[in-house]
Amino acid sequence: MQQLLQPGDTAQRILGIASRLVQTRGFNGFSYADIAAELQVTKASLHYHFPSKTELGRRLIERYERNFVEALQGIDREAAGDFDRLARYARIYAGVLADGQMCLCGMLAAEHATLPEAMREVLQHYFDINEHWLAGVLRRGRKADELRFEGAPREVATMLLGAFEGAMMLARSYGDPRRFTRAAERLLADLRGPAVAGAGRARGGSKLHLH
Repeated sequence: MQQLLQPGDTAQRILGIASRLVQTRGFNGFSYADIAAELQVTKASLHYHFPSKTELGRRLIERYERNFVEALQGIDREAAGDFDRLARYARIYAGVLADGQMCLCGMLAAEHATLPEAMREVLQHYFDINEHWLAGVLRRGRKADELRFEGAPREVATMLLGAFEGAMMLARSYGDPRRFTRAAERLLADLRGPAVAGAGRARGGSKLHLH
C-alpha cells in the first residue's frame, strides 16, 4: 500500500534512487512514477519534497558535486604527488563504471539540449570545478617535473575532462570498463614527467595501474 512520506523522512532516499536512474537511464529516461513505484509511495509524496523534476535534477547535480568535491579533497590529502592525484582522479571514473553506472553529470551533459536552464547552470558549475582542480594539479605538477605537457594547464584540464567523460561513454557502449582503464592509463602515461619516471625506475617499474 502506498503512503505519503512524512516531513521527517529524509529526501536522500529519493535523491539516491533518482541518481541511480540518471546514471543508468539518463534524466529523460525516468519519471516520478518510477521513483514512487520503487519507494512504494505516492507521486504526491515526491512532489512534497521536490515540486518539479527540474528541482529534483538541480538538487541531484548539487548533491553529486558536493560528493565529488569531498572526493577531490580526499585526493589532495592522501596523494603522494600531482601525478598520483591524476591517477586517483581517473580511478573515480573507473569505480563508477565498475558499478555499472556513468558519471551523473556526464549523462546529463549528453542531454544538455533538453535540460531546463536551471539545471544547465549548475551542471556547468560542476564541470568548472573539475577543470579548475585539474588545472591546479597540472600547474603544480609541471613545476615539480612530475607532469609534462605543452600549452596552458586550463586547456589540458579541459582536454583531460572531456577525454575521461568520452572514454566512459565508449567503455559503456562496449560493456567493457577496461576500455576506459586503458585509455586513461595511456593519457596519464603521456603526462608523466621525469620526476615520476625516475622514481618508477628506481622502484623497478613505472607502469600505471588504475584497477
